[in-house]
Parts: sequence; structure tokens; C-alpha cells
Amino acid sequence: MFKRSLLVLLGLFSLQATQAQLLKKLGKQLETATNKSSSTGTGTSTSIAGLTESDAGSAIKEALSKGVAAGIAKLNKKDGFFGSDIYKLLLPEDAVKIGNTLRAIGLGSQVDKAILQINRSAEKAVGYAAPIFVGAIKQMTLTDALNLVKGGNTSATDFFKSKTTDSLKTAFRPVIKKTLDSTSATRYYADIVNNYNKLPTTFNKVNPDLQDYVTTMAVNALFDQIAKEELAIRANPAARTTDLLKKVFGAK
Repeated sequence: MFKRSLLVLLGLFSLQATQAQLLKKLGKQLETATNKSSSTGTGTSTSIAGLTESDAGSAIKEALSKGVAAGIAKLNKKDGFFGSDIYKLLLPEDAVKIGNTLRAIGLGSQVDKAILQINRSAEKAVGYAAPIFVGAIKQMTLTDALNLVKGGNTSATDFFKSKTTDSLKTAFRPVIKKTLDSTSATRYYADIVNNYNKLPTTFNKVNPDLQDYVTTMAVNALFDQIAKEELAIRANPAARTTDLLKKVFGAK
């Protein structure tokens, strides 16, 4: 019994170490991206306490990067989605009627299994989001950097979201498909759709796009985490954990 408990504890420590290593690696990638943008910046002085566009652009990227890291750490774990009051995924809007109908005829357990595995797939998928988001952050230009620094509480996140959502979804979609298949979410979801479509009372056959739904919800959850991190950096000096963030956001 003691040996078994020891193995469990070792497994937990190993998992925590792996997550910490992943986040550390992400941080290095983001730091490299930020440093490159700084070295290629124009160095033009701005009206915010003598900051340069390069400072502003690098700080914006760093704030977004911290949000990505925080989001992945929070969502890429068991119950990161399923156990959350905010991010838990239910059935797609077009499939709500399916769930209600099957529950009414005693097939609620099938619906519950599908919902659980859909959330498990999202939890697993966001672990692969880092390089996708890092790539998008690297592509940001300095053009709007100053306005974003002076903007509203989540202006950088909103700008990033408006410019990259479609490309991020395109890159993320294959990852979602892979995780949906690996967690059997696709099979459980197909089961409830097929059972619903077989009912004599079903006249309009439905099969909502589960892959697109989970992709959209997972990307939105990460953007929400980025926004929260940006808000904290702007509002709370303690959240400015680097000299660059203190210099830029403390000068507003």
C-alpha cells in the first residue's frame, strides 16, 4: 500500500514538473520573440515618458504572452473546462434540443458522457496552443503599439483577437480534431446524434459541426484568459513582473 501511494505521489510530482517545464519553454520562446521585435524596432520616441515604439510593442507582446501562459496553465488540466463555471462546454446550440429530447426518454447518461468527453478534448487541446499563439504574437507589428499601450483595459487583447482569430482557428482545428478522436468525444457525440435522428418524432436530421464548436470555444477561453492577464498588468503594479512591463505600463 505504501509503495502504491509513493508511486502515485511520484506521478503527481512528475506531472507538475512537466507542466512547469512546458511553461518555462513557452516563456523562453516568447522572450525571444519580444527581443527580436525590440532589436528591429525603429526606436522612435513617443509621448509616454520617453518610451519608444519598440518598448511599447515589446511590452504589448509580453503582456499577451503572459496571458497565453496563464490560460494554458489554467485550462490544460483535468476539469480545466469541465469543472469551470465559466468555461465548461455544453452541447452546441444546434444540439441542445438533441440533449433535452434524449434526457426526456431516459438517455441522459449518453448526453453526459458526450459532454464530459467534449470538455476533456478541449482541456487536452489547449496544451498544444502555445506555438500557435506564439507564432501569431510574433507577427504583430509595432504600428499600433503606442495606441494599444494607451488604450482601454483589454485593448491589446481585443486588437490581437480581431487580427488573429480566423488564422488561430485554422491552425487549431486539426489539433481539436485529434483530441476529439483521442478522447472518444467524436464517438459519444455521434451516438447521441444518431439516436436522436432515429426517433420517429425527428423530422429534421441534425449533425452540428462539433470540431468547429470546440475550436471556437477553446480559442475564446484562451482569449478570455489573455484579457484577464492584460487587465491585471494595467491595473495592478504587482502583476508587472518584468522591468519592461513596469517601465511601459507604469508610465501610463
